[in-house]
Amino acid sequence: MAVPNQTRESAFTRIVAEHARFLYRVAHSVLRHPQDAEDAVQDALLKLYRSEAWRAMEDERAFLARVVWRTALDRMRIRSVSVDDEGAELRLPDARPTPESAVAESDERALLHELIDTLSDELREPLLLSAIEELNSREVGLMLGLPEGTVRTRLMRARTELRARFEARTLNQVAVAGIGRRR
Repeated sequence: MAVPNQTRESAFTRIVAEHARFLYRVAHSVLRHPQDAEDAVQDALLKLYRSEAWRAMEDERAFLARVVWRTALDRMRIRSVSVDDEGAELRLPDARPTPESAVAESDERALLHELIDTLSDELREPLLLSAIEELNSREVGLMLGLPEGTVRTRLMRARTELRARFEARTLNQVAVAGIGRRR
C-alpha cells in the first residue's frame, strides 16, 4: 500500500524534530567536531529517508542512535585515512584541556572529561551513551550489538575505574599544592 508523500514527509519530519539534538550529541561523541557531527547526522537521516528503513523501527531512539553512530564511525575512518594521506599538518588539534589547566582552574569537570577520554573504547563508548546520551542499558546494547548484561558490566567497570583515577588524581593535586605552600 503506497503512503502519500505528505504523510511520509510529516512522519519523518516528526522523527527529525524529536531526535535531532540527541542524534547530534551521538555523532559529536564519536567525531568530537561540530561540523563533522552535523554532516554525519544529515548523511544518516538522508540515507534513512531514501531507504525508508525508518518505517520498520521498533525502538525509535535506539535505532536512530545506532544509524548515526555507525555513520559517524564511517566518517571518522574516512577522515583519518585522508588526514594520514595528506600529511600531519592537517591533523586536528587536541581540544582536551591539559592537566595543568585543569589543576590551575580547579575544574573537576575538565578533569573528568580527560579521564573519560583515557578509558578504553570498550568502556568509554557505553559510558558516554549511557551517561551523556541518556540511553538505558538495553538501548546501548542494541546500538553496540552487545548483550544488556555486558553493557551493565562495562558501565560498572568504567565508573569504578573513573572513580579510582579521579581520586588518585585529586589526591596527587592536593599533595602537590601542599608541597608548594611549604616553600
